[in-house]
Amino acid sequence: MTEPTPRWLSEEQTQAWIALASMMVWLPSALDDQLERDAGMTYVEYTVLSWLSMQPGRTSRMSDVASLANVSASHLTRIAIRLEARGWLTRQPDPNDGRATLATLTESGWGKVVETAPGHVEEVQQLVFDGLSAAQVRQLRVIGETIARAARPGLCLPSPTPTD
Repeated sequence: MTEPTPRWLSEEQTQAWIALASMMVWLPSALDDQLERDAGMTYVEYTVLSWLSMQPGRTSRMSDVASLANVSASHLTRIAIRLEARGWLTRQPDPNDGRATLATLTESGWGKVVETAPGHVEEVQQLVFDGLSAAQVRQLRVIGETIARAARPGLCLPSPTPTD
């Protein structure tokens, strides 16, 4: 049996891949630094809180939150324990499915999201959007969604508008 011929990247694809890979490494690190400095939380902790803030009733199954944050269930449990200790979320069994656990953003957690969002959004503006045209922003959305869905088929991205 012969091995398939590798589909090598073109020069342009190689340069695009290097740029994308660099962004995937350095952007989360820069966002983590800002959130640690200004809000005393990690990027993944903020992601969990902000995504909960966009869910109906500010509540979601832990398994759905883990999927959105791209962490294992055990990692999310450790994150949830830290967030619970700060009073920012609660966990309780799902009344409709006793095998599942629901995470709910508390009023204090909602307050932390509201307090943290302006600094985080400013950092995102500076790092991502200030150097892009409106057309590039639209392209970035399409490119990001396309790559995310190829990497994670069935991915349902959260709505940016709070539902509560």
